[in-house]
Amino acid sequence: MSSVDYVTSDAPKRLSRGEAKARTRELLLEAAASTFARKGFHGASVEAIAEAAGFSIGALYANFAGKEQLFLELLSSRASGQVLAAAEILHDDDVTAGDPADALGRFLVDLADKDTDFSLLQAEFWLYAARNPGVRDTLAERMREPRELLARLVEERRGEPEAPVPPSTVATVVLALFQGLVRQRRIDQGSVPPELFGQALRWLFAGLDEETRQRRDQS
Repeated sequence: MSSVDYVTSDAPKRLSRGEAKARTRELLLEAAASTFARKGFHGASVEAIAEAAGFSIGALYANFAGKEQLFLELLSSRASGQVLAAAEILHDDDVTAGDPADALGRFLVDLADKDTDFSLLQAEFWLYAARNPGVRDTLAERMREPRELLARLVEERRGEPEAPVPPSTVATVVLALFQGLVRQRRIDQGSVPPELFGQALRWLFAGLDEETRQRRDQS
């Protein structure tokens, strides 16, 4: 092997323009997450985020419209990740051999007890979005993706092609139930024991099954 070949083989791979842009966005999002966690949504600035990522403010604005978009990206990514994690729980043979609702309850407790920083940021940003219609509409749009993911999961698990309640509606209720119990546990841990979310899911789906049965009997 020639010396030229040796240097070439050991040289770091040059990223394509698309790969470099994706890497820059990833680093900016990581910096935004840590900066938001330290300073809160209102306390964080684009200057602080860009500095933490090691980029100029111009590089930040070349990838994101501002800190609102950065936060929305983080929020929707986190929500989608939670839904995908729930899907993995339900598709795990060891879990489904037992009671998947109990496994989801443990997942909720783990999230409530460990991911506290982001929960506070979610609450702060929710208030900000509720007071700013343009941001509120954008937030609603971005949160449709994780809800649609959950709706597909609900449809797959229930296997009811003619269910009286659409999977999207069920997904909305399940998400609201999950988010509400996470917040309640963080305020009063004893009021939301590990098994409560699983029990609540059983109550919900038992009611849906009963409504399906009644409609079949009436038809």
